[in-house]
Amino acid sequence: MVAVATRSTARVLCVDDHRDAADSLAALLTALGYDARACYDGPTALRVAAEFEPDVCLLDLNMPGMDGDELARRLRADAGDAPMILVAITGRGDAESRLRIEAAGFHQHLVKPAAVEQIVGAMNKPGT
Repeated sequence: MVAVATRSTARVLCVDDHRDAADSLAALLTALGYDARACYDGPTALRVAAEFEPDVCLLDLNMPGMDGDELARRLRADAGDAPMILVAITGRGDAESRLRIEAAGFHQHLVKPAAVEQIVGAMNKPGT
């Protein structure tokens, strides 16, 4: 099982093609004491993750260019042995989406709009 508390302040990467959603989530998590950054697409998220080394990635599934499940697979591959929790935060809760999320290696699946308690809980308790 992966643990968030690998640093004194967990690093969280928030990725959503809706800028307001990514920025709001990163701001909220920063206010709660996390070191959070927002990205708006998969390629940028990969570049930022290489430097930022996030403990947790909160990813939207449906993004143009590179969807969240491809991004999750690439983030996990790039992280190697470093622990990383992957949480899908998406508007889709159907069975097909759940299968996609599982196949991509996400630890948790949250359906938008997700409550703050759900997000923080998913970041701290990996595994569905």
